[in-house]
Amino acid sequence: MLALTIGPVFFLVSAQAPLMQRWYASDPQAGQPWALYAASNLGSFAGLLAYPLLAEPYLSLRQQSIGWSLGYAVLIGLVGLAAAARSGPAASDPPVDAQPAQPVAKGRVLLWLALAAVPSGLMLSTTTHLTTDLVAMPLLWVIPLGLYLLSFTVAFADWRLPARVISALAWLGVLTAGGLAMVSQGTGTLVPVIASMALLFLVCVALHSRLYDLRPEAGQLTYFYLVMSAGGVLGGLFTALIAPLVFDWVWEHPLLVLASALLLAPLAIADLRRLKGVDPDLAKLATLGLLAAAALMVWRLTVVNELADSGWWPQILAGGIALVGLALTPWRWLVVPLLLATMLAQGGIQTIKDSTAGLRTRSYFGIYTVRDYPERKMRNLAHGTTLHGQQSTDPVLRRMPLTYYGPGSGAGIAFANASRLFGPAARVGVVGLGTGSLACYRQNGQDWTFFEIDPAVLGYSRNRTFTYISDCAPTSRVVLGDARLELAKVRPASIDLLAIDAFSSDAIPIHLLTDEAFGVYERALAPRGVLLVHISNRFIDLEPVLSAIARKRGLTVRLRDDIPGGADETLFTASTWVAITRDPAQMKALEATAPALPWQDLKPPAERIWSDDHASILPYFRWNNFLRTP
Repeated sequence: MLALTIGPVFFLVSAQAPLMQRWYASDPQAGQPWALYAASNLGSFAGLLAYPLLAEPYLSLRQQSIGWSLGYAVLIGLVGLAAAARSGPAASDPPVDAQPAQPVAKGRVLLWLALAAVPSGLMLSTTTHLTTDLVAMPLLWVIPLGLYLLSFTVAFADWRLPARVISALAWLGVLTAGGLAMVSQGTGTLVPVIASMALLFLVCVALHSRLYDLRPEAGQLTYFYLVMSAGGVLGGLFTALIAPLVFDWVWEHPLLVLASALLLAPLAIADLRRLKGVDPDLAKLATLGLLAAAALMVWRLTVVNELADSGWWPQILAGGIALVGLALTPWRWLVVPLLLATMLAQGGIQTIKDSTAGLRTRSYFGIYTVRDYPERKMRNLAHGTTLHGQQSTDPVLRRMPLTYYGPGSGAGIAFANASRLFGPAARVGVVGLGTGSLACYRQNGQDWTFFEIDPAVLGYSRNRTFTYISDCAPTSRVVLGDARLELAKVRPASIDLLAIDAFSSDAIPIHLLTDEAFGVYERALAPRGVLLVHISNRFIDLEPVLSAIARKRGLTVRLRDDIPGGADETLFTASTWVAITRDPAQMKALEATAPALPWQDLKPPAERIWSDDHASILPYFRWNNFLRTP
């Protein structure tokens, strides 16, 4: 569908950058065209920032579409003017060199491919690694992509000093931040996040600068960009399409960091063999001594990382290993194993154990980890750093809904009293299966349907990793697919109680929270039906959004904020659920089912409701939480 619709237009937009450079280079008085590519990527970076900050908050999709079409027309006009401005021999004789260009060696072409593919793949793997294992923060994907675009601006600029300095620092980044590439559990600080960002920028600048240094004559400019673009596509295909099928975790990330170490230019200043007056045998002996010291530090780093309180020793040892690595950069076959050993010492061993133990499942929708805690008799399902649910392995507590679904939560109150509110044949729908915790609120005679988009999540219930469904609601139906599309297919007024709990992390599925989506829910709900929306979120305040939609549709809305305390903290998680209904009397009946657990009004409604045509999360950020540790 993309290939037949917007794909050709994107292709033309992308192709005009090398076209302009080729036309520019065809004029013998123009000079070298490569800085134009730096300017092009600077423009791309500006556009990337402008969209979430300026376009999305203030323009509807229709307005954006009109603006984009006008901009595209302007671009075509400018290209036409550039074509018309070309005159004389330069217009008819494209070659810029007096002599025919020499064929590029296959080895150099392959190196171009690799130098383009690794940064492209690393940008995507860094995004996945950050949002899956370190911190699930909205719009975080913008930063790696922005750094990737900026790296071209530095690498292809005429002023070479910044590129040389950053390229020299890239080895230090790879040997320090790269050593954290196998960390698969949040550390509670932003240090790994910042380190990953810095690593990405340093590596991208260094490898793209090497691409620049290996560029051909301007006469082969378009061939060079074609190969470079193909490399970028290969990196993207490997990370976005192949890796989720092959790996159970973001293993592509450490692999691409290791590949970066193979492609970085060696530091000539670190080569002991080039120092005047140094005996070659003494240089070899010094190298062996450095290797022995590095091995000792790696072993010690492995030990201290397993301690509950290791102080500053991990940082000190990692720094020492990095210094040894810098001295060994002239010998890549020594640096890459050292880097791999550092990764293993700093979380990699545990990550491999989790993979060999079969704790993880990966799909195109995410990476899920099931972990048992025998001392607490508990089994957890996590999507990266976000807890999806848990179940007690104690037979006595196995059927108790835990985490966000406890008896004090909004969902717990409503589901436990479904028969009282809607009769013994209550029809219940749940969007987002997770561990299936809510299933154990089912009572005899009720009709339950779950809507789940990811078959991997359903697999946990079918293979009885989590037994809520099989224990409490074995006859319930599970509909696979996007819940909004599937709910649009159900009979009108066929659901009494519907829960929307489809967040995979703190990222927001906006299409489930627009005015049109609520139109789908209203159609599916019975006249006295109740809609429950789970809005627990560290970074985005969704109360004004739901309040605005409720006001626009004339719905009654209340909020239940549940903060478990005491012994309950080990079983239940703080949660925020919003109840919405057409019938004010039904809301009063819901509140009357548990008078000791009060509901409250929502915050004042937003000025503008979310719709399919316009929605922006930017005005609802909890900015103070961005500065706190994950």
